[in-house]
Amino acid sequence: MHLIQDWPKIKRHFSLSFRSNFHVSLAMVDQDNHPVVTPIGSLFLNDNQTGFYFEKYPVSIPEALRHSPSVCILAVRSQRWFWLKALFKGSFSEYPGIRLYGELGEKRPATPEETNRLRHRMRVTRGLRGNTYLWGNMPYVREIRFTRAEKINLGKMTSRL
Repeated sequence: MHLIQDWPKIKRHFSLSFRSNFHVSLAMVDQDNHPVVTPIGSLFLNDNQTGFYFEKYPVSIPEALRHSPSVCILAVRSQRWFWLKALFKGSFSEYPGIRLYGELGEKRPATPEETNRLRHRMRVTRGLRGNTYLWGNMPYVREIRFTRAEKINLGKMTSRL
């Protein structure tokens, strides 16, 4: 999978994945070389092979970041109909999962545009108490620069992609 040429497909996949899972999985390695995987519900991809997420709750990410800025983000489409259709046909019509590899940048204050993107994504839950608890005050983001993309290989089911 080519990071630049396939970026529109990658962005679409991450959007569809978020709709079914409400998060992606961010993986790093800590100072003891143990894997650290964190669910992130606020990842956004930009148009230039970069992205950002709002960093409020993750504790293990800043700690692992002291060891290495390398990161892998996994997005899996989990819609039932998507999987049933593929199982019936014997192949997927689109990627079931994509990994993005890259490096985390510095934590910084969120711009108004970034905050608006978060508000827009969470608009469906706007009047709910949990929305305020989770996303009411998200002042900081961490940037990500992606260097490589990889489709999830599921043998014959993904061989045509």
